[in-house]
Amino acid sequence: MKIGCPKEVKEHEYRVGLIPAAVKAYVDAGHSVIVQKGAGAGSGILDAEYAVAGAGIVDSAEEIWASADMIVKVKEPLPQEFRHLRRGQIVYTYFHFAADERLTRVCLEKGISAVAYETVQESDGTLPLLKPMSEVAGRMAPLVASYFLTKVQGGRGLLPTGVPGVAPADVLVVGGGTVGSHAAQVAAGLGAKVTILDINADRLEELGKFLPANVFPVFGDSFNLEKGLREAVIVIGAVLITGARAPKLIKREHLQIMKPGAVLVDVAIDQGGCAETSRPTTHGDPVYVVDGIIHYCVANMPGAYARTSTFALNNRTIRYGLQLAHDGVAAACRNSPAIRKGLNLHAGRITFKPVAEAFGLEEEYTPVEDVIA
Repeated sequence: MKIGCPKEVKEHEYRVGLIPAAVKAYVDAGHSVIVQKGAGAGSGILDAEYAVAGAGIVDSAEEIWASADMIVKVKEPLPQEFRHLRRGQIVYTYFHFAADERLTRVCLEKGISAVAYETVQESDGTLPLLKPMSEVAGRMAPLVASYFLTKVQGGRGLLPTGVPGVAPADVLVVGGGTVGSHAAQVAAGLGAKVTILDINADRLEELGKFLPANVFPVFGDSFNLEKGLREAVIVIGAVLITGARAPKLIKREHLQIMKPGAVLVDVAIDQGGCAETSRPTTHGDPVYVVDGIIHYCVANMPGAYARTSTFALNNRTIRYGLQLAHDGVAAACRNSPAIRKGLNLHAGRITFKPVAEAFGLEEEYTPVEDVIA
């Protein structure tokens, strides 16, 4: 199979779909790989490194999209890339379809096989391709919040660590999954008092066993959510329903009970955000203010730490990518339940039900087992 890796076109997206080690793994398995010139520059990877690993270097994204059987990316195709999509081509990347109806309809019309990193799921419920970026975004969240909490950035002017005689910041983390637990660890490491909410009592018990003593796992009912919002100067939204739109847990009226100058980091923005007032932002223009609350809603947070993120992601994606390249999408889905969960669209049909439900497209839905039979 011919594998193609174009340069990412999203604003301030410096990650890349393949690293040289991944290229070599595909080549050693008998596949050919082409990489767009300069695709790895943002992650500190030279074209010469790809060439040594066995990749062909091409000047244009058009050539890659036109000739590759499988495209390996990081972010979803953007409107300027829609014209390249073609029926039968495997596109292996983050899609987050449930947050983007236009993207869903275009990919459906084009007939691509969309294997979404974020819904590849093992039998134990883990999301191996979402996890590394969730870890990066979770660890980033308290750091960026601390920066925008400074008075010069319009924040409350409170140092999260505190100093002798002045209490540290209160931090609220909404969601106790991978993003939430990593955010809580970093916030706790800064010395903040951290409350982490979740509705799974077993998960709360688990969090209590490994998180530091200044992290308090609390059941995430509406009472405790409002209490946390009143007290916190940093709020981190870390809610996830696999492949579906994030629930809007933080309402517009909740902003009125928050402290002026508090910072809301909505890591769930890739799936639509968990606050009613959240909308996607970019690294070039990362924040906006609603009712005195600073909103940070960058939809590709890990792109800021591109090299770390690129290598962490490739360490996970290569395993499933090799299987897709070896078997083809239908056989790979038959042979791997995890990849089967990752197939969101195939041959003009939606194969992941939460995507169909997000936009009332149930008539376009066919169970993946029927599509690949």
